[in-house]
Amino acid sequence: MSANARTGGAYEEIGMLYGFILLVKTGISQKDGMDVKDNRFFVQGEGNIKYTFNNGKMATDEKTASLNFLNALEKIPGIIDQEQKKIERLRKDLPVIQGVVNGVWNKERMLSDLKTELAAIDRKIQLSLKPETEAAPTQRLEEQRMQDNSETTGRIKGLHLHRGVS
Repeated sequence: MSANARTGGAYEEIGMLYGFILLVKTGISQKDGMDVKDNRFFVQGEGNIKYTFNNGKMATDEKTASLNFLNALEKIPGIIDQEQKKIERLRKDLPVIQGVVNGVWNKERMLSDLKTELAAIDRKIQLSLKPETEAAPTQRLEEQRMQDNSETTGRIKGLHLHRGVS
């Protein structure tokens, strides 16, 4: 069966053992540029949880192959213990996590106040910059008048000197 089954990548039921469903699944992989079909065997428990032994690969000798599914079933108690330990660790953390999720963030109010204060300061800065930008064109006009006056004074005396010429 290990060499002949072809399921097209789907799980196919091949029997029952102690109330567990026995399954085979054909997978395709590449080896040296060729497609290689590989059958893997599973024991399916409650909740469609699948267990394997030897990563689902069937042994080549008959005696070891006959024990493949039993060996997969023998792993179940150890897996259950591991999962129960994980659940207990998570249960210990649960009150802390619930406290964080359901708790009031005491810094939230402070953050909101700081954002409001920042917006007020930003408005003050923008308002203080406006008069300077309006005063700048007036200041330029005044400088232009001063320059025109100096050129006029130079022409009146009969000399017209450009700036930068001695």
